[in-house]
Formats: sequence, C-alpha cells, structure tokens
Amino acid sequence: MAAVARVPSGHPETLENDQPATRNSQLLVTGYEELLTALRAMNGVLVAFSGGVDSSLLLAAAQMALGEAVLAVTAVSPIFPPNDLESARFLAGALGVRWITLETDELADPHFRANPPNRCYLCKKRLFTRLLAESRRQGLPWVIEATNADDLADYRPGLIALRELGIRSPLVEVGMGKQAIRRLARGERLPNWDRPSSACLASRIPYGEAITRERLERIARAETALRGLGFRQLRVRDHGVVARIELMKDDLERLLAAGQREEVIASCRAAGYRYVTLDLEGYRTGSLNETLEAVRGE
Repeated sequence: MAAVARVPSGHPETLENDQPATRNSQLLVTGYEELLTALRAMNGVLVAFSGGVDSSLLLAAAQMALGEAVLAVTAVSPIFPPNDLESARFLAGALGVRWITLETDELADPHFRANPPNRCYLCKKRLFTRLLAESRRQGLPWVIEATNADDLADYRPGLIALRELGIRSPLVEVGMGKQAIRRLARGERLPNWDRPSSACLASRIPYGEAITRERLERIARAETALRGLGFRQLRVRDHGVVARIELMKDDLERLLAAGQREEVIASCRAAGYRYVTLDLEGYRTGSLNETLEAVRGE
C-alpha cells in the first residue's frame, strides 16, 4: 500500500494554507518534538493501536522516532466497533508499520460480563497483560497507548490498570490534548485526522446490566445504520428494548428539520430495538458515568 503523504515533522503550521506559524503552531511544534524525544528514549515500543486518530498519531510518531523498532497491535473483539479493525489495517499499511492483531475474549470473563463500574479496569488489565507478554516476545522494552491529556477529566478506571502494569501513555506525558492531536494528525496528512471519537461498545450499556454479544451486535448495527444516514459523531445507548440516541447539537436540529425521523426509527428497529428515543442533551462522552453514584449506592 502506498505510504501516507506527510509533511515534514515539526511543521504543523502548514495546516492553515501555509500561513506563517502562529504562537499556537509553535507550541504544537514543541509538543510534537517533546513526544518524539520521549519515544526515542524508549528504544523500542509496542503500540496498542485502535485505528483512531489518537493512536494513529502516536504510531506515526513512534515510527518517525524509532523506525523498525515499532510494532502495532490491534485487539479484535466483539466489544469494538467493526469498522475499527479496517481503519487500523489501512493506517498500519499506509504507514508501513509492522502490525498484528490479537483476539481477545472479554465476554469469557463473568466479572466483565456483569458490567461493574470498574469494567474498564478489568478489560484493560486483561488486554495489556497480554500485550506485555507480546512485547517481551518481540524484544520491545515498552508498551505504549494513546490516552491523551483531555481523557483524564473523565472517569477512566482503566488508567489504574495501565499504571499497575507500567504501561506508558506518551500523549499524557507531554500534556497533549485532543485538539492538538487532531491538528498534528492533519499536518502529518493522516487520513483519519478528523475521524469521530470512538469507544468500546460495552460503554453503551448501563453499569450493572449484563454485557452480551447480542447487545453489542445490536448497538453496532444501529450505529452503523445511523452513520449511513450521514450522522458522524453519535452514540446509541442500549437500554434493553430502548435505543437512546446521542447526536451532536447540529445533527439534532438537522434530524428533526430534515424529516429523517422515520428513517432513524426504522434503522434502529431493524437493528433490534423496539423503542427509539433522542437524548435532548446530545452527544457527550461517558454519559452513562452520570449514574455512577446511584450504581454504587452512594
């Protein structure tokens, strides 16, 4: 596969029609150089690679810093949106990075299936323990992943598992947030620089309700259908027979104004839902975390 066309590292100022660099652009250059410096010091890395923009930028930077001493590994599981695997396959090939997949079976763990508030901890501990074993087999000193500085504001118990296992999060280490990552990814000509944020499908199911393959497949079918209708950033929260749809504010207005209501209802019912609701607060990450106090009995 042809390599991705990329601007020279350290020149994100080329983003804005080749205008002279602004102070913010200089800060991006500095942040990216800090990232490259941190990666070079690792000597070799296994990158947990989802195919999203964060892990794509991290992988591209790792390749730039370390050359062949990089291995990208993508987990394959029913809990991940089906298009994530194809995105990862394409990006790894375009970058010319060594890439393998690792099949995981979170649903084999009854504790995970029970969907407790620390579900993400259980998942990350299981996955990254296996990635550490793979890194040792490959002779790579570090396993790294793409949590960014903005992620720290949300409830993310999986980060505890990463710390316990000694996994590095270079984007956090250099203080890089989502906006900077997208600008740098665009400057590096990564084709997914504006890809909507993604997350595991289990995050659509309320805590305390069982995670099943059937529910995950239902969510995936509904979200795929809604993207086919032109909605990019969205979540379908699974409340049994009820689909609670979160859309960006502009999409909320477009859906109602354009008369797409019937198509959305039909798509969600075809996916397996009986009732279809629209969350008037719109899309937001981690909306099911809003119920954590009730789940914990606090």
